[in-house]
Amino acid sequence: MIQRLQALLQWMFLQVEGLFNRAFGDRLNPIYHLGAISFYLFWLVAGSGLYLYAFFETGVAGAYDSVEALTHHQWFAGGVLRSIHRYASDAMVLTMLLHMLRHFAFDRFRGFRWFSWVSGVSLIWGVYISGINGYMLPWDKLAQFVIVASFEWLDWLPGFGGTLVRNFIYTTSVNDRFFSLLSFMHIGIPLVVLLLMWIHVQRVPKARTNPPRPIMISVTLMLLVMCAVKPVLSQGGAAQLDQAVPDVQLDWFYLAVFPLLYLSPLGQVWALLVGASTVLALLPWLPPRWRRGPQGSFQMHLHGSPRVVSVRQGETLLEAGLRAEIPLPFSCRSGGCGQCRASLLNGRVNDGGAQAASLTPQQRQRGDILLCCACALSDVEIEVEGLDLQAEGEQSRYTTRVVGLDRLSPDVMRLTLALMDGRRLRYQAGQYIQVVLEDGQRRAYSFTAPGDETDRIELHVRLMPGGRFTTQVFERMKLGDELQIEGPIGAFVLREPSPKPVIFVAGATGFAPVKSLLEEAFRSGIDKPLHFYWGVRRPADLYLRELPESWAREHANFHFVPVISEPDAADGWNGRTGLVHEAILQDFPDLSGHLVYACGSLKMVEAARPAFVAQGLSDDACFSDAFTPAAAAPAQLT
Repeated sequence: MIQRLQALLQWMFLQVEGLFNRAFGDRLNPIYHLGAISFYLFWLVAGSGLYLYAFFETGVAGAYDSVEALTHHQWFAGGVLRSIHRYASDAMVLTMLLHMLRHFAFDRFRGFRWFSWVSGVSLIWGVYISGINGYMLPWDKLAQFVIVASFEWLDWLPGFGGTLVRNFIYTTSVNDRFFSLLSFMHIGIPLVVLLLMWIHVQRVPKARTNPPRPIMISVTLMLLVMCAVKPVLSQGGAAQLDQAVPDVQLDWFYLAVFPLLYLSPLGQVWALLVGASTVLALLPWLPPRWRRGPQGSFQMHLHGSPRVVSVRQGETLLEAGLRAEIPLPFSCRSGGCGQCRASLLNGRVNDGGAQAASLTPQQRQRGDILLCCACALSDVEIEVEGLDLQAEGEQSRYTTRVVGLDRLSPDVMRLTLALMDGRRLRYQAGQYIQVVLEDGQRRAYSFTAPGDETDRIELHVRLMPGGRFTTQVFERMKLGDELQIEGPIGAFVLREPSPKPVIFVAGATGFAPVKSLLEEAFRSGIDKPLHFYWGVRRPADLYLRELPESWAREHANFHFVPVISEPDAADGWNGRTGLVHEAILQDFPDLSGHLVYACGSLKMVEAARPAFVAQGLSDDACFSDAFTPAAAAPAQLT
């Protein structure tokens, strides 16, 4: 039932959005800015209300006359602002309800969005209470009706027993203190509403609280036209509690429930409103549960960018990117403007279907998606044209202190760094950091541990003849030295879950990121076949050989194959020899149905990747991280 209703509402919204796109253009389509328009209307209501309050008499005797003086003697200001106050309040109810209905239609209220949904339900109640309270202040016949009906309704609640409505039997029963209370409420409740509005947008990354200026101007002009055509006036003269109200014209945006108070038992009206509000608040957890994709989160990789972003279940790629403070382009967030169009290079998404209205069939066919509509169904890699990738690479810099220098072999040093100033760094297995040298040059080194949030980093540094930084590490560096680093960087991370067996291949200190990936796989409980091929020149270069050998003993699904490219008779080596990628080709005549993670020198990766693809490996199933001795950063070949 809910799904059918959502399908119908989606169709209706898409039709209206298409019509408005033709009329106003996608960037100025008001449907795409309902939340921001609601914020703007609130400020119109607040601003006009402050002016009216400055001339309002908060007493029984003067309330009605002060409102009439504002309306007729200050028609150029007070009269217009009274009308704007009323019509902007009505419009705010309309835009809020449409905003909520649209999120319901497109199933944008489940999962992590429950907070915005529930706070939105509370916000609507606050707006209604504030508006109903506002109709009590002019002290005309409509105010008399609203006050008496409201307190009769409240009197039904246990504990009151008719004590409230007795205060409105006689005109003398209402005093100035009561009016002061009503005025105080009409200031206090909107302040609570403003707080709820601020809370409401806290879970929406880069939430816009101002619509485009042309929309603000258009809304203001529309309200002014309504003020001129049908100005707001008091109804029926001043309130007289000793006389019944014969007839009033209700504001159906705020007072639609009031006729029910006289047509149905009050208990049933309470049950209706409380029940409806409870159902709305619980809707994110009611069936049918969300079924858009697998459980858990995925990773979004930006092609050419060092950033890797976690994407939560049901979260659009745009929301995930903005939450990670990546400056992705966007405008409407609703699939109409096309500003957030990107190319899907790897992975699977739910592209939003008909909601992604600005995508042509040709664009879909070549793999274009709209980030504001697409939800990840696997790890994905996207390319965003015009994204400032250089700025992205400079976001996170840390000062570290050297706390460990341990030789793992004659030419491999384990360098341990501790972050200073109490900072911690969160990274993913397979990523790397860059050491920033004094002249701004950078050297890249991979994390060696599974993904974590940590204040301590271990790196494997291989001595390169004439290498500026590696020579410093081996000859001059001492405990306590400070280093500047940047990161985390890189997209060489596990693409899981996947049923495909995995082959890891490392050349020399390419073992460092592979170690990180493998330990992440063990920690995650991955029980499918995992094969690790480690290629080095001489057996002595297997600087932590005992570690993968222990993994092979502890994990039945793990297989370790060391490969020596230049064996010497003195080494007594009886294992595999040759190039490491050729050993894999010999062991796996058909690589289709496998995943390969390769890390090593650029020469190794450039030789291995096409050979793997030629032997059946899918091009999107080969993930590689290549490095050269003095590169500023690894070339991401994924």
